[in-house]
Amino acid sequence: MGYKYVVLGAGRQGVAAAYDLAVFGQADSLVLLDSDLAVAQAGASRLNRLLGKPIATAFEVDARDAASVAPHLDGATGFISSVHYTFNLEMTKLAIAKKVHMTDFGGNTGVVRDQLGLDAEAAAAGVTIVPDCGMGPGLNISLGTYVMSLVEIPEEVLIWDGGLPQDPQPPWNYLSTFNLGGLTNEYDGNAFFIRNGKVTPVPCFSGYETLEFPEPLGTLEAFVTSGGLSTSPWTFEGRLKRLENKTLRYPGHVAQFKAFSDLGLLGLDPVTVAGRPIVPRDVLHALLAPQICREEVKDICVMRVKGIGTTKGRRAEAVVELVDRYDEKTGFTAMQRLTGWHGSILLIAAVNNMVRRGAVSVELALPGKTIVAECKRRGFAMTEEVRAAI
Repeated sequence: MGYKYVVLGAGRQGVAAAYDLAVFGQADSLVLLDSDLAVAQAGASRLNRLLGKPIATAFEVDARDAASVAPHLDGATGFISSVHYTFNLEMTKLAIAKKVHMTDFGGNTGVVRDQLGLDAEAAAAGVTIVPDCGMGPGLNISLGTYVMSLVEIPEEVLIWDGGLPQDPQPPWNYLSTFNLGGLTNEYDGNAFFIRNGKVTPVPCFSGYETLEFPEPLGTLEAFVTSGGLSTSPWTFEGRLKRLENKTLRYPGHVAQFKAFSDLGLLGLDPVTVAGRPIVPRDVLHALLAPQICREEVKDICVMRVKGIGTTKGRRAEAVVELVDRYDEKTGFTAMQRLTGWHGSILLIAAVNNMVRRGAVSVELALPGKTIVAECKRRGFAMTEEVRAAI
């Protein structure tokens, strides 16, 4: 007997997650919900074509109105929220009320904390809620817990990750493979790391460095962006001396986007222009979207995670690297696969009683070893090495 899964938001990541639920999650019914019925129908048609059977159906709902979503959760086993993070708290309450397991793709640590505050209610309902899944935050954190398991006494975890076009074109050498608002949100404010054993705010665009990767990537620049570690700094405070996550881009990206930030174009407070209030970030989005947003993107995603500590009294480090590319067979981007499939992996685990009941942070939901095994089942190219620390 298969399961009914519901996906709210039939965009890129939602459809990719639904596909994985069908292939690995014993789905016999996929329900795609979206505010745009045509988008939901296109997603359902694509899934039915890829899967070779009429498994997916589409409906129009308004995520601002939980009552419009509620009937579709009747009889469902699992639910993924693939909409803006502002809806996730209400969707969590709805999932608990309907007694349906849920994951989402997060986007705001404050909202995630509110969701985790519903732990007792979720446990009482017999369901599991895992917020803030995806590539980062999400898989990057899962791989962080994995490298922690590869040394006896972990002390530091360093993470670098990014999604990039396979064929970068000047002047931007970048294409957005997810929501543009999510991108600019990551470039604003502070990240939270562990430094010297304590949770510490660190400003975006700081910590600049370059790293070398195998061709065709070559030299990439790394820098601080916000939100990539979700709640894990607070979870591992006192256990790790250092925990950091930086974003990877082709050289030149930091100079371009830090200039936008310095100019105030990431601001959310209106400024007066010709007597009218204008939100700077809205202007940036309007001008930038035609430059870096495409319907079709052949991308490459890369993630390098290093754990440093001691094993048998000697300094040791473990390094895990994952590289994924646009999939010609399914048409899914690497970002869709790494983001959507991390959410589906956690949901499938919840459905199969592999995650405790309640609202559980992503770093505590499943052992890193289990996530790595599931990634390999899905064909992700991963390497790992444990060696003496330099």
